[in-house]
Amino acid sequence: MVCKVGKDSFGNDYIENLKQNDISTEFAYQTEDAATGTASIIVNKEGQNIIVIVAGANLLLNTKDLREAADVIRRAKVMICQLEVTPATSLEALTMAHSSGVKTLFNPAPATADLDSRFYTLSDVFCCNESEAEILTGLAVSSPADAGTAALVLLERGCQVVIITLGAEGCVMLSKAEPVPKFIPTEKVKAVDTTGAGDSFVGALAFYLAYYPNLSLEEMLKRSNFIAAVSVQTAGTQSSYPHKKDLPLDLF
Repeated sequence: MVCKVGKDSFGNDYIENLKQNDISTEFAYQTEDAATGTASIIVNKEGQNIIVIVAGANLLLNTKDLREAADVIRRAKVMICQLEVTPATSLEALTMAHSSGVKTLFNPAPATADLDSRFYTLSDVFCCNESEAEILTGLAVSSPADAGTAALVLLERGCQVVIITLGAEGCVMLSKAEPVPKFIPTEKVKAVDTTGAGDSFVGALAFYLAYYPNLSLEEMLKRSNFIAAVSVQTAGTQSSYPHKKDLPLDLF
């Protein structure tokens, strides 16, 4: 992981948490110039959430930091980028990975309507949720059919593969190779807390892209749907993500 946190108790806790989960902290930088990024999360009785983000040190991740991590980025199987660091930093990371043949998975969150066009062409897989798709395209997305229409707009901007997640409904996929939208439903579960479900989905998809590249994209998405559905049945964000040992063997 390439990231930046503050030299404060939250930052220290984040780095320790990464270590406890066997994630390399070589490029988890700490700065005295900003506090660690934080989020205030409110969850209602249906498990839906509202999140207020204070980006803090995330916005100080810069070109110098990326260049120090360049060898690791270029040797990766898959790289995930999103927009909780500055767009310029994410764009540089995507460029670095793409030029080295690394599969790029971009999650435009939080979305901005004026997203740089290079994000579309540098993303092997462009994955957003329905509200992000609405911001990016200006189209209402309230059904799988709507998502398919929005995905076609995103595909025309230069993406190779577009996935729009639809929460409890599942997701819609299409690609340059198969430009007809396909709806992939997910099983219905009782949601306790949907916070982080999208990240759970993206993380699972990156895992399958890296370690099971011979699976069809549709099968990868079915499995990612399942793992995200597991995560919403437990309170919390990272704490709701299941370990491999707690998931059905047929996912692997």
